[in-house]
Amino acid sequence: MFLIAAISFPLLLLGLLLAMERVERPLRMADSGQGLEGFLDNARPDEVSTFVSQGFPAALERYRRRLRRSAPGKHRAT
Repeated sequence: MFLIAAISFPLLLLGLLLAMERVERPLRMADSGQGLEGFLDNARPDEVSTFVSQGFPAALERYRRRLRRSAPGKHRAT
């Protein structure tokens, strides 16, 4: 019984660490400090007023929607 526990514990621990890294990866990529700095450097006046009135998450979502609409290389036909 002790042998089974001694073999399975490291495998379970390794599985847990891999699962935790999978959860942590998106959190690391969504660094809020970088998002705020980029937002403040490139935001339009209406996005800044949204930041002041509704907070950072709403203003950042509006900013990201604008960036997705005007992605480089994707021009709309007029």
